[in-house]
Amino acid sequence: MKHVHKLLNTGHGEIVDADLSSYFDTIPHSDLLKSVARRVVDGAMLHLIKMWLEAPVEETDERGNKHRSTRNRDEGQGTPQGAPISPLLSNLYMRRFVLGWKKLGHEKRFGAHIVNYADDMVICCRGHAEEALVSMRDMMSKLKLTVNETKTRVCKLPEEKFDFLGYTFGRCYSTKTGRAYIGTVPSKKRVQRICAAISDETGRNKTTLDVEDIVGKLNQMLRGWANYFCLGPVSKAYSAVDQHTRKRLRQWLCAKHQVAWPGKKRFPSASFYKVYGLVSLTERTASLPWATS
Repeated sequence: MKHVHKLLNTGHGEIVDADLSSYFDTIPHSDLLKSVARRVVDGAMLHLIKMWLEAPVEETDERGNKHRSTRNRDEGQGTPQGAPISPLLSNLYMRRFVLGWKKLGHEKRFGAHIVNYADDMVICCRGHAEEALVSMRDMMSKLKLTVNETKTRVCKLPEEKFDFLGYTFGRCYSTKTGRAYIGTVPSKKRVQRICAAISDETGRNKTTLDVEDIVGKLNQMLRGWANYFCLGPVSKAYSAVDQHTRKRLRQWLCAKHQVAWPGKKRFPSASFYKVYGLVSLTERTASLPWATS
């Protein structure tokens, strides 16, 4: 994230916001194993990795029926998502693209730097982003990977914004001076996702649980989310998540104790933090010196 931020603030204002279709499921076994063989000479280990790639996967259909799939072995492609070795192998194969980009001179020609985390990728360019996109498509085709054309685009800052690894990059404004700058905020999708998860944990089907268990689970979720989303001005996102959490916890308490909604007198907001020990992200913001810049 910091690497992208640095590039954006050193003139790399044209972004190839790239997306690959089913990356983990389409990595070709033969080419991947060649990449592994350049680093591992132990034949037994190479055979074990090949077996891991071809191992059947248990899948559950829409009706809840389980069956074993041998698609990876039959098609000769794909790393099983969820397998401990898959993140390592996926990054290893993506390295082919990253190194090839430099060796072919695209980085210098377009002033284009790749920043990726597995298959999540952006190419930060000083210019010529459209040409960089064409070159990226050509290389991905040779690597037997498919570019998702509906989600891949060229984005020009500061007029436009783009999302990367859960953050939205674009023009922000200082709450102190009103000055515009290129920064990051937690994306709307990620805020909506954590709110949906909080709703699931406070559903009516969980009113038999103790409040300590519910609050403990919520605190775990909130801390984990905030530990990742701590870059840039996060106060608005934190406030939205806090507000949703209070609302859902109050609804859960009303349902559990059969109190008429909205139940603010019986369950005031202050009690969530002082009595039940709920984590407040808004209070956490005060400890982040960059959070409101």
